[in-house]
Amino acid sequence: MSRFSSIDVQRLRWFAAVAEELHFARAAKALHISRQKLSHTVIELETELGTKLFVPGAQPTQLTDAGRELLREARDLIARTENEAGTAADTAPATLRVGFVPGVTVTKWERIWGRRFPDTPLDLVPVTQAEQEPALREGRVDMCFVRLPIDRDGMNAIPLYRELPVVVVPKDHAIAAFDEVAMADLADERLQDTADIDTVAATIELVAAGVGVAIVPHSIARLHHRRDLVYRTVTDTDDTEIALAWPAARTTGSVEEFIGVVRGRSENSSRSPTGKVTEPAPRKPDSAGKRPRPAGKPIAARKKPARGRKR
Repeated sequence: MSRFSSIDVQRLRWFAAVAEELHFARAAKALHISRQKLSHTVIELETELGTKLFVPGAQPTQLTDAGRELLREARDLIARTENEAGTAADTAPATLRVGFVPGVTVTKWERIWGRRFPDTPLDLVPVTQAEQEPALREGRVDMCFVRLPIDRDGMNAIPLYRELPVVVVPKDHAIAAFDEVAMADLADERLQDTADIDTVAATIELVAAGVGVAIVPHSIARLHHRRDLVYRTVTDTDDTEIALAWPAARTTGSVEEFIGVVRGRSENSSRSPTGKVTEPAPRKPDSAGKRPRPAGKPIAARKKPARGRKR
């Protein structure tokens, strides 16, 4: 057994790309990953193997003897893995892997796909927003419902709908008396950082504890709904956009069919090779409310009218 057989195939592929290009930047571009990530992977391999794979400081990049040995082994291992994968593919139905970030509901499209293509399994894969792009570029999913923006280099994306921003506050907060607020109304509030959507659960806990407020997409607020909190539309801050994305170089027939399902195309459409059923286009999510908010006074001065006593 090769002493390199314990190295996972993905890292071998990345190493082989550099070893054949003898150029880190070109190899990283071909792999659709950052140069920094590729360099870090090579350093990890050298540490694991206890030897240098590339001549330190050499310009242009050069392989060491150990690097040439690993390249020979890597080619054999990669070819063997691909042959095994091909054999497995011949005996099992192809599966379409579709990722989705928090807040995206995919059950309708899953139901339509299952009815229309019962012989092609659909594997729905939850991914964090931080992992949405790596999951696509590294082949962990074939397509993904992403929250824009993403790097469009080598990537196709179909915008689907936009999400209203809402502010999440405790139920007894003054903002709870209104359906809409402006950023000026939040000037004196402590805004929790929600740049990373995947840490929203912890942020929501802080809001519930009275430690500030948080602005998140509407679907995320619904996902983390709880009785002691409310959310109200923010009228003058940027909304977010959900899109269906996939690597341009991996536009397969199944990918095209799933695009048709999401866009509501029938299978007998001229753009779909095999359709049978016409499906309506997906509806956009409802907003958090459209009641005009009072103008002029700051929110602290706008009291909710007291209810009259019944006579």
